[in-house]
Amino acid sequence: MSKESKSPSALVMKFGGTSVGSPKAIEHITEIVRKCRQEWDRMIIVTSAMAGVTNLLVESAERAIVGDEVFISKAEIELQNKHYSIVEKLVPSSAERAQLKQEIKHLSMEFANLCRAISILGEATPRALDAVVSLGERFSVRLLAGILKSAGFPAQFVEATNIVVTDDCFQAAHPNLEETAKNVQNILIPMLMQKQIPVLTGFIGATKEGITTTLGRGGGDYSAAIIGAALPADEVWIWTDVSGVMTADPRIVEDARTIPELNYREMAELSYFGAKVLHPKAVRPVVEVGIPVRICNTFKPEDEGTRVTKNNEVAPKIKNGARGIVKAVTAIQDQRLITVEGRGMLGVPGVAARTFGAVAATGTSVPLITQASSEQSISFSVPNESAEAVLDSLHIAFATELARRDIDRVWATDEVAIITAVGNGLQHTPGVAGQIFSALGSADVNILAIAQGSSKVAISLIVTAKDTEKAIHTLHQFITG
Repeated sequence: MSKESKSPSALVMKFGGTSVGSPKAIEHITEIVRKCRQEWDRMIIVTSAMAGVTNLLVESAERAIVGDEVFISKAEIELQNKHYSIVEKLVPSSAERAQLKQEIKHLSMEFANLCRAISILGEATPRALDAVVSLGERFSVRLLAGILKSAGFPAQFVEATNIVVTDDCFQAAHPNLEETAKNVQNILIPMLMQKQIPVLTGFIGATKEGITTTLGRGGGDYSAAIIGAALPADEVWIWTDVSGVMTADPRIVEDARTIPELNYREMAELSYFGAKVLHPKAVRPVVEVGIPVRICNTFKPEDEGTRVTKNNEVAPKIKNGARGIVKAVTAIQDQRLITVEGRGMLGVPGVAARTFGAVAATGTSVPLITQASSEQSISFSVPNESAEAVLDSLHIAFATELARRDIDRVWATDEVAIITAVGNGLQHTPGVAGQIFSALGSADVNILAIAQGSSKVAISLIVTAKDTEKAIHTLHQFITG
């Protein structure tokens, strides 16, 4: 294809809270945009709230419920000053500074009014919470767009409430991708054709009626993926404060290193089982259209980071060890393993449904499930803080069966951790699971339960809390050889 007929390249970049959390961090963004502007025809930026702002907004809404007006007043001033200080340092024009400060002041007054309304009602509905929490991104998008504009870029802030259409499930809204794509074509594409740089609020959207919603945990990354898929973009880059996805938690494993490339399934498993760099649902929109995602470090932009693609290349078979087969080891800590067991469960339909119905009634998420082939027990993990509520719910659900001894007992272990080894080569390499279990056995790590997902790129193990770090270090040897 000739250069003249080639479609313009498009890049979506999302900057996280730490990336917009200080004047120095935003100066890094300015340089990143300057460099990318030379290499990409079209660029869209998605921004999170400044680090710490979302937590302050959530706490303010909680304090408003009990009528803590002193806290709200202090929070209003803190929000203003946090953003004013960056404007003062990075916007040289007095007229542009005044304009930005006026917009920040207007939003801080909106914050105070929302909190006072919550205080009068004495409760904060999910809809009200979304209205308050969304302010963090609304502050940030004006700040970042204003600073980029001051630096000479044709940046223009855009409220994602005008782009991302969602349902009315406040706090964890689900996007309507078809309607969102229409808005992208009608609003963002014309801006890009005029060589503008749209700067969008991440994390938020709106219902068809225009009511503000939020996309839940990982919503900023999700926003970037949604916009990337709707364009469609050539790539989506997630800028954060780490140089990509690591082979293990560097706080536990000192020699952990960046993984150069992952496929979508590996990334999804890593995200689900504890790697907090990218939320699992953030991958979804780009998977269907095959857009690569790159995870980069704002503070070390020269690092390559991690590239996530649809590539399913099989890792080479290795006779001694699993180097190249296992790519990363993750851990979900502060869990407890709950077991429902009894000889009367054998062949009885509906036991699993009733078990997880009882768990769902408590609003608890279950990250891992395993069942004995004899059907005499079901085990699953839940967060430590939810264990007692889940046990109570199960005892109520199976009161009759417990009384008849069809179910012998419902019980929970002490604190445990889910250790997960992830790598595409796991599904193609005979004997690697045996090597993993042998290595853990040699390290005196007792495995309480095992589970493997249908993707077959991950094996998860339950170990006691005291064995967590030992298990991680042992499995990390499979990566480093």
